Amino acid sequence: MLTAEQIQAILPHRYPFLFVDRIIELEDGKRAVGLKNVSINEDFFNGHFPGYPVMPGVLIVEALAQVGGVALLNAEEFKGRLAFLTGVDNCRFKRQVVPGDQLKLEVEFVKLRGAMGKGHGVATVDGELVCEADILFAIGPEQPKQA
Repeated sequence: MLTAEQIQAILPHRYPFLFVDRIIELEDGKRAVGLKNVSINEDFFNGHFPGYPVMPGVLIVEALAQVGGVALLNAEEFKGRLAFLTGVDNCRFKRQVVPGDQLKLEVEFVKLRGAMGKGHGVATVDGELVCEADILFAIGPEQPKQA
């Protein structure tokens, strides 16, 4: 539904800190489902871990937050703004993510009040649970103009 270029028109994140390749489902302000193709060429694999590459769990949570950010920032009232990750609750990791995996990232908002929100995120690979977390967001000021 959204390409990498369209995602970059919504989020301020850029390589090497953009962890969403495509959005395949989107309900503005409510939920989004995205994909991240995990390549051996990811910068973080240089140090995590040499000889045993595993995607850091905090980056899986960041990928979930970015998918949630797309859902929020594509809503008419938040277009052009920044979204901040303000907290993570009840986070659990169940499976390692390695080069060649495709992460499916699903975030659904369970509470949205003013400029604050809470979403439930689920990351899977081939239908197998990788990570589940409650993610807290705050909507910030307008995004700075990109050079």
